Formats: sequence, C-alpha cells, structure tokens
Amino acid sequence: MRNFYDVLSVLKTFGVYVHVGKRLWDIEMAALEIDNLYKADVIDNKQYATMKLILAHEHRLEEESPSD
Repeated sequence: MRNFYDVLSVLKTFGVYVHVGKRLWDIEMAALEIDNLYKADVIDNKQYATMKLILAHEHRLEEESPSD
C-alpha cells in the first residue's frame, strides 16, 4: 500500500466507497472510515497505521497545493 488509491481500494473490499466531491474531503472521509474499521477490529494495527500515514501525507500535500 503506497498511495491514496490503494487506501480507497482497501476500503472498497469492505464495501466502503468514498466520493464526497473534493479530494481533501475524500481524504478526511477515508480517515474516518479507517478509524471505524479499526475500532470494529476489522483491520490490524499495522494496516491501520500504514493507511493513516498515507492519508496524513496526502492531506498535507492537498492543503499545500489543492487540486480542486
């Protein structure tokens, strides 16, 4: 898992589709969904930490230079 698309692909395996309209909002919604999956013990610690790091990185990049 290396980028935002990979995180979205993992979410899709659990039936979670994220498309809010703006990339920044999509990143934030994906982070919330990952938190929910972790709290439900569906994903393990390593997978959770990896996805959160990817999303934090993507969030920072999007704030610095918005694509929308």
